[in-house]
Amino acid sequence: MYDRNYTDLENTIWHTGKCACCGACVAVCPANSLFFETGENSTHPMNDGYCKSEKDGVACGACYEICPRVNERKIETIGDSIDIVSASANFDVEKKQSGGAVTAILMNALEQELVDAVITVAEDPWTLKPMSTIVTSSEAMTKQAGSRYNWWVPLLSALKEAVITKKYRNIAIVGVPCVVQAISEMRKSEHDLIRPFKDSIRLMIGLFCTETFDYEKMVEGKFKKDMGIDPWQIKRLDIPGKLEITTEEGKVHTVPLSEVEDCIRPGCAICTDLTALDADISAGSIGTPKGETTLIIRTPVGNRFFMSAVDEEKLVISDNVDLKPIEALANKKAKRKA
Repeated sequence: MYDRNYTDLENTIWHTGKCACCGACVAVCPANSLFFETGENSTHPMNDGYCKSEKDGVACGACYEICPRVNERKIETIGDSIDIVSASANFDVEKKQSGGAVTAILMNALEQELVDAVITVAEDPWTLKPMSTIVTSSEAMTKQAGSRYNWWVPLLSALKEAVITKKYRNIAIVGVPCVVQAISEMRKSEHDLIRPFKDSIRLMIGLFCTETFDYEKMVEGKFKKDMGIDPWQIKRLDIPGKLEITTEEGKVHTVPLSEVEDCIRPGCAICTDLTALDADISAGSIGTPKGETTLIIRTPVGNRFFMSAVDEEKLVISDNVDLKPIEALANKKAKRKA
């Protein structure tokens, strides 16, 4: 596999509409030759014309090795778990998306020095435009609470800065299922070029996801032009099987997903994973009462972070979880075919 390079990804993934646009290949490219553009060219990464393998005959294949769309994945709904609970932050999280449980776990991890950095999504509060960012303090973590993963952003592109430039060695990542899948490929890899990333990732939190949306098409088109809603007016977005827009005034606009299909990222069409099956902890707003978060604790590592947050009284938990709506939506997504 190490003799594969970005041209193989171009032919089999990028130019066939399968690219997840997770940013993993951008992060691990040793030549810094892969990048994303916005707009019409954002459906897959771009190459600046150089590749160690293609131009110099140097075996690399790092980008191909960690692509989450190269190999077929097992289709499941809930997946493996140690525990499934309903949780909420035991403190006020002003911009929390549901129960604030993910923010609570990550804040505790930073305070207890279980991690030294968190890769997450930040957004411009006025335009809602997303960006991948590195957070290193619990105070900064609260400011990113509720950051909207509904918008596409090549999240893992920030991993190179965190690992190679800033030398963080205990990193937590929060991302949607395709991001989780890419991290899973890194964790399984024995490739020397992947090892620094593999060894630096301590925790992977996956977020329930039906699909992500193109920022320009949704914000400038559907919200602003069609619905008359400016981005600064939006307080919260959620997709519990439909698009729910809550404005700062408290008004809730509900939009069937069929009406925003043209805004969905192309690579989402083949994803069958709702609950981030390869994560250490999966989290979502489905299956629990409003204001709480469903947490699926999947691995011993995830359980360690979860229990630390509980022990430090950062989380309030219960067994008030209804798996039926999760399974129903997961089954619906699992019917997608490549």
